[in-house]
Amino acid sequence: MSIRGMGVFNKLRNLDAYPKVNEDFYSRTLSGGLITIFSSIAIVFLFVSEIGLYLHSGTQTKLVVDTSRGERLRVNFDVTFPSVPCSLIAVDTMDISGEQHIDIRHDIIKNRIDHLGNVIATRQDGVGAPKIEKPLQRHGGRLDHNETYCGSCYGAEVSDDDCCNSCEEVREAYRKKGWGLSNPELIDQCSREGYINQIKEEEGEGCNINGFVDVNKVAGNFHFAAGKSLHHSQNFLSSLLDLQLGNYNISHKINRLTFGEDFPGVVNPLDGAQWMHHTSSGIYQYFIKVVPTIYTDLTGHKIHSNQFSVTEHFSDEHVYPNPPPGVYFVYDFSPIKVIYTEGSTPFLHFLTNICAIIGGVFTVAGIIDSFIYHGQRAIKKKMDLGKYR
Repeated sequence: MSIRGMGVFNKLRNLDAYPKVNEDFYSRTLSGGLITIFSSIAIVFLFVSEIGLYLHSGTQTKLVVDTSRGERLRVNFDVTFPSVPCSLIAVDTMDISGEQHIDIRHDIIKNRIDHLGNVIATRQDGVGAPKIEKPLQRHGGRLDHNETYCGSCYGAEVSDDDCCNSCEEVREAYRKKGWGLSNPELIDQCSREGYINQIKEEEGEGCNINGFVDVNKVAGNFHFAAGKSLHHSQNFLSSLLDLQLGNYNISHKINRLTFGEDFPGVVNPLDGAQWMHHTSSGIYQYFIKVVPTIYTDLTGHKIHSNQFSVTEHFSDEHVYPNPPPGVYFVYDFSPIKVIYTEGSTPFLHFLTNICAIIGGVFTVAGIIDSFIYHGQRAIKKKMDLGKYR
């Protein structure tokens, strides 16, 4: 090797920040060995913990003002009424914008259950009454050869061209008039469809209702009315029963209630909630504050959903005015939106933490070892001089 090459190596050797000490100058102690073992265990433990944090993503939370407009909200539910037959439960929605849906059947599944909770039969309701073409108006109750049947609305017709060809259409005509259908046995359409027989057949049964409703993203309510309800515009929650068959036991269990899609970590406070009573008939209200939420996972996929908090209130049948029996979910929206964003630890940050763990533990262990070593030497020196008692 040339003299110039040797000079370069000597200069590099002078830059060594880690000068080596000859082993002849080392003094190994028992305390140093114990400290080395404990510090090694600490390094392994912290190293495994850091790997766990690196492999599992964290979530960042941010609060912003909700400026969204014109959105719709899907409410998913699964509620069981052990003491009310399916034929007497209606699902209604209404909101402060004036939109209302009475006796919703679309996307609703009703399961008849016995007193033990076993499913007897399952029925998925259609949308409203059976779809029929507009029939011609009857003349004196007789049909000509080129006319089709047109049933009476029993005084609820708005014009001479109105026809009610099913029990549901008669009840709908009565709703529009604000009347209660108190004696369905006298309605020919209800008799032909076996409406009353169906109610009597389901006596003593319960009902499980599951499905979803799509509502405006404004304050409103949806409710499960025991009996068929009528809406009066003067009162947001007012309704009447069109069947006066006595009191209803509105004991219920909420198997599931969500506002929008599920996302990781979501907690729905009403899942599994139940209220059971043997005799009470009244109105059970859940006042819900819905908080709009956006969850973004590691892939950038966004889930637009909602969280909610809830308070409860029960009014029995003796309250005046007498409330219609049922379970009401009255909801409102928070002006604040919560944004969750999944994020993983960068690899360079992971390496930095590993180096900090190893260096930090060895540094602290060295300080402790030095303190113990010099303390032992000082005590031993005093003992040799006879000054330590």
